[in-house]
Amino acid sequence: MSNNTRNRVLRTLLLNQKRTVNELAESVDINPISVRHHINKLEAEGLIQSGEERHGVGRPRLVYSLTDKGMEQFPQRYLQLTLRLLEQLKISLPEKVIGDIFKEVAEGIAGEMTQGINLEDLDLKERLGLLKDVLTTEGFMVNIQEDGDNFYIVEASCPYHHVGEEYPEICVVDNELIAHFTSTTPERVECILDGDKQCKYLIKNIKTGV
Repeated sequence: MSNNTRNRVLRTLLLNQKRTVNELAESVDINPISVRHHINKLEAEGLIQSGEERHGVGRPRLVYSLTDKGMEQFPQRYLQLTLRLLEQLKISLPEKVIGDIFKEVAEGIAGEMTQGINLEDLDLKERLGLLKDVLTTEGFMVNIQEDGDNFYIVEASCPYHHVGEEYPEICVVDNELIAHFTSTTPERVECILDGDKQCKYLIKNIKTGV
């Protein structure tokens, strides 16, 4: 197994703890037969594990996740430090102040990524293309879906997932980034933290009067 493919499979499972063979194949951009071969090797090494998960009506599906040994392949000290800092913030500061801090983080990211660009000169589709680049740089796996005059932003993975399990307030960051680039109020219709397999935002094209 190439180290590149190995790392991509492990990283995908780090960001999304439960994935089927087909979902992994799509994420790492190889065919399901090849990804199954890689999965078997990782499972033999004790880095990933499989289990059944019920998903609606019908037979349960087989999903894969990282074992503790698999998690050890990634630096954990930064995650632990982040969680401790957030815990102290929640103890020391009012909830609104914490929300404002996350908003300022999002504004800082947006400012860095749009230097020399006037968003008012771009239409919504162009803004969404720029937003996709920004979110991808931040570690999201993003897809933009067009639905008539409106759009959906689909985040198949989230770099804040493990932090968000303890502190869902961090979701303010990508929500504010989306709001900044689209000049709209995004409507979140799916969320990984709620048990959905992705985060999904509806963006209404207000210029069309929808």
